[in-house]
Amino acid sequence: MNMLEVQDLCVSYGMIRAVQGVSFVVRQGEIVSLIGSNGAGKSSTLLALAGLLPSTGAVRFDGASIAGKPPHQIVRGGVILVPEGRGTVGTLTVEENLEMGAYTRRGGWRSELAAIYARFPVLHERRDVMALSMSGGEQQMLALARALLARPRLMLLDEPSMGLAPLMVARVFDLIQELNRDGTTILLVEQNAKAALRISSRAYVLESGRNIADGNASVLATDPRINEAYLS
Repeated sequence: MNMLEVQDLCVSYGMIRAVQGVSFVVRQGEIVSLIGSNGAGKSSTLLALAGLLPSTGAVRFDGASIAGKPPHQIVRGGVILVPEGRGTVGTLTVEENLEMGAYTRRGGWRSELAAIYARFPVLHERRDVMALSMSGGEQQMLALARALLARPRLMLLDEPSMGLAPLMVARVFDLIQELNRDGTTILLVEQNAKAALRISSRAYVLESGRNIADGNASVLATDPRINEAYLS
């Protein structure tokens, strides 16, 4: 079953066309990656899907159009973006940042904090400290935890490993797989293409805002052209 269907998506910044007719699907329960070089249009695609950039084309989630909807309605529908750079608010505490993740909910979210803290023990230890005092890896965990409080069905992850030490990169990818096993479908944008393909079922390759390849992630990982351009 296709959870997300994107057809002929276009995104422009003034006269610059960042995304030029990109099409792809994400099936329920999958991890699907968008890979490509810097400037390929990957992040712009996620921002458009989240309602944060104007776009043209068709975007359907669970069969219903979400194109042109405001971000808070898209969040309420179950599509949650974890942005590049994490988007944590440094002058708020860890728990206050988590509360932001539940802003579209009417209540009851505090009963879920115990499960969140059990998954992310470091956040429990530091729940009363300002987010700005945390390491990059801890802030990435906070961003993921905050997204979980919005009860995502589809999580859009934009460069979750950016700027992290190798051990923390491995931990973040382990967490992504854990979230997926627990029922969250994931669309992943990631510069570390090898790691992304390793955990994905399928992938799409973007170049200059266009689809240039797609298929099973393990097959793409062994494609000589993909290896030379993105994995070497």
